[in-house]
Amino acid sequence: MLFINASDHFEKGKRQNRLLDGHIDKIVETYQYRNEIERYSRRVSMAEIEKNDYNLNISRYISTSVAEQEIDLRQVNADLLAAEEKIKAAKDKHNEFLKQLGLLALP
Repeated sequence: MLFINASDHFEKGKRQNRLLDGHIDKIVETYQYRNEIERYSRRVSMAEIEKNDYNLNISRYISTSVAEQEIDLRQVNADLLAAEEKIKAAKDKHNEFLKQLGLLALP
């Protein structure tokens, strides 16, 4: 069985949303050629449908959500430490100029 989730593929209108020719063509082409497209369409076996108690809710088989990007905390920490070192170096250099001018150094 082919499930197609075209819920995000339409033109938003003031009173009513519309399917444009391109949206319709994509739905028909996907159905006609049984294409599987990530977050849009998926072929599902009857065994999987049976396993889900014959629930035909499209969102059970096709998720339109996008996974959040993983953050490498070690890399973020290394970047912050490097930035702190640059800030300290720039501040020290700036304080040297202030000292030469007879002005108070930054804390």
